[in-house]
Amino acid sequence: MKVVFRTDASIEIGSGHLMRCLTLAKQLNKSNAEITFVCRDLPGAMFSSIEQAGFYCQKLHYDGETDTEIDAEHTINSITSITNSVLDIIVVDHYALDIVWEMQLRPYTNKLMVIDDLANRQHDCDFLLDQNYYANLDQRYTGLIPDKCKTYLGPSYVLLREEFYKAKQEAKVRDGNVKCVLVFFGGSDHTNQTLKVIEAIPLLNRPDIVFDIVVGASNQHKETLERLICDIPNANYHCQVSNIASLMVKADLAIGAGGATTWERCVLGLPTLTIVFADNQFKTTQDLAAINVIQFLGWSGNLSNLCLLESLQTAIDRPKDLTQMSENSLKLMNCESNSITNLIKDLTLVN
Repeated sequence: MKVVFRTDASIEIGSGHLMRCLTLAKQLNKSNAEITFVCRDLPGAMFSSIEQAGFYCQKLHYDGETDTEIDAEHTINSITSITNSVLDIIVVDHYALDIVWEMQLRPYTNKLMVIDDLANRQHDCDFLLDQNYYANLDQRYTGLIPDKCKTYLGPSYVLLREEFYKAKQEAKVRDGNVKCVLVFFGGSDHTNQTLKVIEAIPLLNRPDIVFDIVVGASNQHKETLERLICDIPNANYHCQVSNIASLMVKADLAIGAGGATTWERCVLGLPTLTIVFADNQFKTTQDLAAINVIQFLGWSGNLSNLCLLESLQTAIDRPKDLTQMSENSLKLMNCESNSITNLIKDLTLVN
């Protein structure tokens, strides 16, 4: 079967869309699917990640804006340059693309799958995946998708890399005693939240607590951050690691962004102080906080290093709260229904 993924990554967009598409692509590739990515040539596009995964990427020219119809035309040109036959599936994971784009691509594919979490626009798709938790999960896409569309909703369908399935065997409820804190704000961290944590560590004055600070390769501040971290005796600098799951298992507490990494932390039972960067992260983060899965610190632009310090100190001083978050995280993600296996099976049956 032939599958095309249309998604983007950039300094501004982040890496979440691409990473979850890569995870799905690897699963489909195990069923001998021929995978191609179609992505805009944006600053921080992460083409190397696609190539390292063993997939080919068609690069689309970027002229400073994303027009839906023009994007559809460029994508069609890209697809037809790859193959003369109709594709089996197009998977689109992009907030700027909607039913207009999808209807233009319909003649070039047997089935169309959308990965979304905004539920703010109409889609013309056969499959829809939203792996996030929402209090009103079952009603969010009412009127936005065709009646025939098959939906895969909630954390039981979360797209996790293989390392997390292996690490899940080591996942445990944390006892609330904080000796290691993991800090990671995604691939780009364009608002530089990492710096706020670095500034808070000396003020915390807890040399007995180790901070593992992970910085993405597309982080524009990584050289400066590395120098600052190296000056802190109880802090370790990590850049674009391949063992983030191991670091999560080791940690007692995390400080990080909302978004896709939320589910990686939850499946390993890691209590987290969560900060949001974008509108798409807000609602699910708010709803998770309401059921005590994470602690929501608010928007990145409103958070000072002193506010972060106070929240960190409070979390450390309340071990029972951290244990409860850890228990709730594992409970939320403890799905034994092989949901992802069923999703992959449905997609590979497309003809």
